[in-house]
Amino acid sequence: MTKSRIAAVDVGNDSIKAIFGEFDNELNIPNIVARDTEDRPVIGIEELDTKDPLDGIHIRVHSPALKENNAIYRVGNLATKSDNATELDPGSSKSEEDQTLVMLFATLALDAVNEDNAKLFSKSKNVIDANYTLGTGLPLREVKEGKDAGYRSKLVGSVHQIEFLVTPKYQGLKVNIKFDEVKVYPEGFAAYINLVMDNSLKIINKDLIDRRILIQDIGGLSTDIAVIKNRNVDDDKAQGFNLGVSEALEQIREEIRSKHGVELDSRTDVVEIITRKNDRNHIMVKGSRTSVHDITDRILLELAKKQYRLLRNVWAKNSQTEICYFVGGGATVLKDYIKTLNNNLDGYNIEFFEDEKESIWMMANAYYKLIMDYVKKSEKSSKAASEPVKS
Repeated sequence: MTKSRIAAVDVGNDSIKAIFGEFDNELNIPNIVARDTEDRPVIGIEELDTKDPLDGIHIRVHSPALKENNAIYRVGNLATKSDNATELDPGSSKSEEDQTLVMLFATLALDAVNEDNAKLFSKSKNVIDANYTLGTGLPLREVKEGKDAGYRSKLVGSVHQIEFLVTPKYQGLKVNIKFDEVKVYPEGFAAYINLVMDNSLKIINKDLIDRRILIQDIGGLSTDIAVIKNRNVDDDKAQGFNLGVSEALEQIREEIRSKHGVELDSRTDVVEIITRKNDRNHIMVKGSRTSVHDITDRILLELAKKQYRLLRNVWAKNSQTEICYFVGGGATVLKDYIKTLNNNLDGYNIEFFEDEKESIWMMANAYYKLIMDYVKKSEKSSKAASEPVKS
């Protein structure tokens, strides 16, 4: 029998962050896909297997969960080089997009074909059968609309097959993915779990545990504001908004192209320009280092004002709140602008994570903690049920 492997996957609008097993594998892949043909041209085909598979993900995806079945995609870094690359659009629902599932399946398949996991899954010729116990999440708005149940039902009870086509090292391999269990968590609740608990779900932040806090999670397409009191998310007061950073990043990308004639491959490139340690807000134009501060500052300040307005409105309805934590990739992008606004305006007690990786990986880490807790409790329950009753 194939053993079920733990997978915690945050299908972020900017990138996929995934943690597997006993924290023995991590994957981070840009959330970009492009429809493609079976035989993509490769220069130096004999050198294909010397390249990094993450730079050449080329797959066919077969799944009853997809609207477009058996389609062929370039995924991640490879997709950024395509003219028809797609990223999730503002206003779309993560739970209803084929792209969300394609990225999820591709990420799991990349873990399944990893040589280090050869003993975990059964393999017959070029087909690997991989079972996963998945912890993932959806924006608060979608969970409140009940879309988590539909999303889960697409995954469980079916076999989802990923075939690697012209992909370094994995060309010709097929992975059949089955889910033994899927847990879909609201993103705001997950952020709270990550703030107060370690990987064993032991309390690590006792100062926060009984405080009234807000968690403003700024993503690519949406923003969730979780209202925490009495150690729980207040479902009635928690709110989700169709406001993320993707639209602003796209606007920056377009203005850079229009003003400087520089074509950036994806929103990920824009984020890198905005957040890198050296030469932040600079690009190379015809070999010359050129500032794009005027573009980024204007667009991001405008978005920061909208995010600050959301904070102000939610705080007004929850006046006894003690602190608001800003999390997510969008918070990393907007941190300096929101801090400046807050210093000049209301002076709320707000906090950001200075460790950018911790902020960006917060959801994946939270799903990992939650799914591990579920598995441990299930194993404990099964063990207790199988033990003979003492007379």
